[in-house]
Formats: sequence, C-alpha cells, structure tokens
Amino acid sequence: MPPPPPPPAAPAPTLPAELIEEIFLRLPPDEPEWLVRASLASKHWLGLLTGPAFRTRYREFHGAPPMLGFLYTSIPGSSITERFVSTTKFGTRARDMKDWGVCCLDYDAWDCRHGRVLLCNIHLTPNALVVWDPMTGDWNWLVAPENYHWQQVAVLCAVSGCDHRACHDGPFRLVSVTLDEENGCCVAYERVSSLETGEQSDPDRHLTHPWNIMSYGLDHLVDDVDIEPMPPVLIEDALHFMLVYLHDDSVAILKYDLGSKCLSLIDAPLVETDIACATILMGTDDGSLGFAHVDGLTLNLWSRQMASDGVPAWTQRVFINLKELLPIQNPKQSLIIPIGSVEGSDIIFLNSLDLGIYEINLKSLQWKKIWKAEKFRALFPYMSFHNLPEKRELL
Repeated sequence: MPPPPPPPAAPAPTLPAELIEEIFLRLPPDEPEWLVRASLASKHWLGLLTGPAFRTRYREFHGAPPMLGFLYTSIPGSSITERFVSTTKFGTRARDMKDWGVCCLDYDAWDCRHGRVLLCNIHLTPNALVVWDPMTGDWNWLVAPENYHWQQVAVLCAVSGCDHRACHDGPFRLVSVTLDEENGCCVAYERVSSLETGEQSDPDRHLTHPWNIMSYGLDHLVDDVDIEPMPPVLIEDALHFMLVYLHDDSVAILKYDLGSKCLSLIDAPLVETDIACATILMGTDDGSLGFAHVDGLTLNLWSRQMASDGVPAWTQRVFINLKELLPIQNPKQSLIIPIGSVEGSDIIFLNSLDLGIYEINLKSLQWKKIWKAEKFRALFPYMSFHNLPEKRELL
C-alpha cells in the first residue's frame, strides 16, 4: 500500500502592504529598471507602484530627481552620433522624429530643464525649435524669433507652484535672449505654450501663442559680444547666460529677471582674457549663482551671494587640484574643460579629451566617469524620476 500523500504546503507568509511599500520606497531612483521589474511581478505590486500615492511618496522620499542621461553638443568639426545618452537602463521615447523636418541629429541641444529638452535646427530658416519630453515621447515644434544676430533659448515649466520633481504635464515656457544688430540692442522674448504634453504640433500648425518682446537694453553689447552656446542657468526667478567678448575672449553674464522682465549685466569674478572655453555658469546647492573655471589642472569655483552691505558679491568657494583628484597620467598633455552642471547642486561635468567625461561633486569630491572620451563642448543632464505608466496603460 503506497504511503499517504504529504500534506499540502502551508502558503508562504506575506508581508503587510505597508512594509512592502516601505521597501519599494528605498529602491534607488537612478536605477529605474528595479521598479519596472517589481511592477511586473504581480498585479498587486503593479497597482501599488503605478498609483499616485506611491509616486508622490517616492519623490518626496528621495528629494531631487536623479540623472537618467544627458544630451550634448560637440566641438566644431566633430559629429554627433547619438542624440540622447542614457546613464541608466532608462530608454527615451520618441515618436516620428523624422517629422521634425530633417534627421533628428541635425537638431542641437540648447537646454534641458523640468523634464523637457529644447533642441534647435539652425539649418532651417527660420530656425526650428523642438520641445521634447524623453519620458513620454511627446514633442512640440515651433520657430525661433527672427531678426537676430546671436541667440540663446531656455525652457522651463510654466506651472505656478510646481516642485518640478516629475515635471512633464502642463504648459512650458520659453525665453529667448537675442542680440539684435538691426536695432542695436539686446532683446528678450518669451513664449508660453498652449498645448499640454500629449498633443503634438507640426510645421504647418505652430503653437498658438506668439513670441512676445519683453525687454530691450544693453545697447553697448551688440558690437562686441556673442552669447556663448552653453547651458543657461536658472537661479530663483532669473535666467543667466554667459557672454563672450570678441576682442579678447573674456566673459560676462547676462541676467534676465522673469518677474520684472529686465535685462542686466553682471561682471564675472575673473577678469582675464582667453577664458571663455574653460568657463561655465552653475546653480550651486545653496541657491546662488556659480562661476566655474578650469586653469590648467586647477578648478576654481566662485559663488555670488549677498554681502553684508546688501550688494551681491563674488566669493571664491572651491580650489581643486584635478591632478590629485582624477586619474591623470600625463599632466603636461591633459586638456580639461568644464562642459555642464546640475542646477541646484554642486555637481559639475568635466571633459578630459584623453580620459573621458567625469562627474564631480565639488562638496564631497566624489567623482565617477560617466562616458568615454569625446569631443563634447556642452553637456545637458536630463534629471527626472522615471514615471511608470499607469496600470490601465500596462494591462
């Protein structure tokens, strides 16, 4: 007589939902594939991780959004092989980029902020601008202001009170600062989109609201200055653009106040010639404007803060010997230039043309290599939490 069958195994103990959520909250935001894999394990976990309550708690728990990748511009004469470089397992979404008018690689990155990327095609007349959301794949097409000599455009969220931790929905705002040779002045334009993310526009149907001229000024700049094609910096309610003087390659800072709609000029803390290619602006972790310059293998950082007399002044904060920090093997032949930063932090990106692209925290001095050696001129970090699709989109 065969032995009786063994009793059925007891069901595996389950963790309380509250404890499961606490575990998921601690998954690192810069490794978005972990949350994706967890959401596919069961319908219960899928509903939890795609719900608005968990999304809100996750962003509040981790604070500032992580860097999921970057865009870049190249040194003149070199080519662009990728539009977006992912530093995680995050993959961008792009719908019919060929509909932008030409190959998407003909569009240069001009800015990246609040979950949106601003690209420009200077080969089209007038210049074509595309505001692209890598998270959703949605994009809007529009034309840049005309009748300018040099121009730089910034993109930012237009939703009042938004914390920008997962900023994708709602209208966006564009600010264009141009040097108008015809009228002999510097001009600031603004444009606020009327389309919400998810609606695409095309070359035959531009965004509803036109460019509005907000400010004229600084007439003396036009004959001797260019706007450097580097990432603009947003500090509180003002955008800052780097200017380069043509006669000696020295620099200054153009400030556009979004509240008062006024343009003003800020002197750089470093009054030297031939420094434009080795200098960038930063938004530091204390909310002040930063000015970073690499001299040989020395990195210097100044910040502009309010002095005791109530007048903003530059103070040198950081002095770093890069030879002692990075794995530089041939100091005499190494060329290092700053190419970007993360707004609201002390993180800077340096390009060593023989070693690669490095990310450095200027406070902790921790660093990591994020990309191979490339001829990058500017780097635009894409900062965002990875938004899992809602449950109804996955089922």
